[in-house]
Amino acid sequence: MQKVTILCVGKLKEKFYADAVAEYTKRLGRFCKLDIVELAEERLPEDPSPAQIEAALRKESDAIRGKLPASAYVIAMCVEGKTRSSEELARLMTDSASRGESHLVFLIGGSFGLHPSVKELAAVKLSMSPMTFPHHLARVMLLEQIYRAYQINAGSKYHK
Repeated sequence: MQKVTILCVGKLKEKFYADAVAEYTKRLGRFCKLDIVELAEERLPEDPSPAQIEAALRKESDAIRGKLPASAYVIAMCVEGKTRSSEELARLMTDSASRGESHLVFLIGGSFGLHPSVKELAAVKLSMSPMTFPHHLARVMLLEQIYRAYQINAGSKYHK
């Protein structure tokens, strides 16, 4: 069974996001061993300077590196990444498994994204859209797309 880790900066506070994450976590239990790791988001002032943002991203990147398994296939969620269809994500997941990469790690940054040094560690940079979404919503959207990918690969009617 494939292992999937969602390594994300920031903790869910809103119940509706937590409920959605719980639902997809339950659904994904049939397809993979899912682990969601939440890392603390660095606190910044109301109007942070570029240097303050850089320092926060660097500190968050250290925490991310500390949790990255050595042999994982890393996918960074970032706006400059490539957009893919649901079918393409399903193929990417199948292809990685066929290459023996049994542990996928998806990275979701906090309010200011991911530090460039973390993005460089990723085998794939993936974007959901050129639009901006709250990083907590991105987590729910990613879980749904992972679930959809497994459904596509299983040949189910979930994906229409």
